[in-house]
Amino acid sequence: MADLFDGIVMAEQRFHGEGYQEGFAEGSHAGMAEGRRYGALHGARIGSEIGCYLGFALTWHCLLQKHTDEKNSKKMRALDSLIGMIQKFPYEDPTYDKLQEDLEKIRGKFKQVCSMLNIQSDFRIGTERSSLTF
Repeated sequence: MADLFDGIVMAEQRFHGEGYQEGFAEGSHAGMAEGRRYGALHGARIGSEIGCYLGFALTWHCLLQKHTDEKNSKKMRALDSLIGMIQKFPYEDPTYDKLQEDLEKIRGKFKQVCSMLNIQSDFRIGTERSSLTF
């Protein structure tokens, strides 16, 4: 008789445990899918931003090569520094622990270069507008 009641009492615990395991497995799967989508979107934004900086720097580097005076040599060194930072950026390693720190350094260097060139930087990513205005 005691075994009959034990089975009934233990059934609630057993069903609770099974439900927890099923919910945990389903939540883990949904979390992985959501994380993958978020990572792809965030990675695309960073790639777009870095690509814009690189295109900007390479274009200005080509434009300034024709004029080699002291003022332009400082601008060229700043552009070379920005290009070097971008080329060293770890695109293939999302687990790189200084990714955000390096990205902030690139952004800072970009702003410095824009200031040296007397250009206002306005880089925005979004559905309403994605542009670099001069």
